[in-house]
Amino acid sequence: MAKVIHTMIRVIDLDKSLRFYADVLDLHEAHRLDFPDFALVYLRNPENDVELELTLNKGREEAYTHGTGYGHIGVIVADAAVTHAALLAKGYEPAGVKEFKRGDELLARFFFIQDPDGYKIELLERHGHYQ
Repeated sequence: MAKVIHTMIRVIDLDKSLRFYADVLDLHEAHRLDFPDFALVYLRNPENDVELELTLNKGREEAYTHGTGYGHIGVIVADAAVTHAALLAKGYEPAGVKEFKRGDELLARFFFIQDPDGYKIELLERHGHYQ
């Protein structure tokens, strides 16, 4: 059986990305592989078995394109409104909190934020399917 261990995104400013992921998702460096032309930095926290790999291609200044296939990374938070307010207080600009319903049934409460390289992250309140 396969086990998902990480997902990778390319970043332009590694320090800025490390600060963002620590502030927003409480993900911190767990392992680093540094080579002359590139660096791989794996982020995690105690809640996760899966890591986020940040790849820095040294010397690149041009922003990466995300194409038409990339969607977002989904994460769970205890309370979407509280997390949203905390990110606003830290100076970030998350999109508004939304609710996804089927009739009167709440399926999800969530909001999106973008990292320094424009990758979208969906923060979903722990509820129903999203545990």
